[in-house]
Amino acid sequence: MDDLGLVRDHTIYSCVMGSRAFGLATEASDTDVRGVYLAPTPLFWRFEKPPTHVEGPREEEFSWELERFCELALRANPNVLECLHSPLVERVTPVGEELLALRGAFLSRRAHTSFTRYAKSQHGKLLADVRVHGAPRWKHAMHLLRLLGSCRDLLRTGRLTIDAGPDRERLLAVRRGEVDWDEVDAWMNRLAAESDAALTTGPLPAEPDRARVEDFLRRTRRASAGAAQV
Repeated sequence: MDDLGLVRDHTIYSCVMGSRAFGLATEASDTDVRGVYLAPTPLFWRFEKPPTHVEGPREEEFSWELERFCELALRANPNVLECLHSPLVERVTPVGEELLALRGAFLSRRAHTSFTRYAKSQHGKLLADVRVHGAPRWKHAMHLLRLLGSCRDLLRTGRLTIDAGPDRERLLAVRRGEVDWDEVDAWMNRLAAESDAALTTGPLPAEPDRARVEDFLRRTRRASAGAAQV
């Protein structure tokens, strides 16, 4: 079985991500598809293991094998966690429904570290653009602001919401370059400070529920071993 066949035949969950999922799409926005496939268990009984991720077969499509996806989600990888909370679900199987039911098991205060680390990296790139070009890449600035707001709200409420919500118009103004960089930078710093403050007062547990996720993965692999046709 080729890599693309895993996506075509064994996807358990796929959704639209990016600007369309965030409520920030324009006419020029791509349709970014993210998915999770369950490689049949017998494929792991060979020397050559199935891939942990696959690009394609469509443009702007990227999928993870279920185990790799769960590993990243337990580490609070921002892109993976947000994938589980997309409002634009494209496909979901019964196993995919079980995965979605585990969304809360992946959430923990680890999100503060992972989201903050990613945000600092992106903020550094924006500052470099300002120094070199006099302005940041405004689309990237918009997306970083949305991510920072999502992180703050997750830490405050214990729920991950990826839609831009009431900040939509202001964020789109940032994308169009209509907001001064100093104001945007101050907004980013304020959101980061609010996330820091929410870390110790919010309802999230210190660690994700790894045992619950591992039980799901074990049951799923066992069922696949008995049913898969490789």
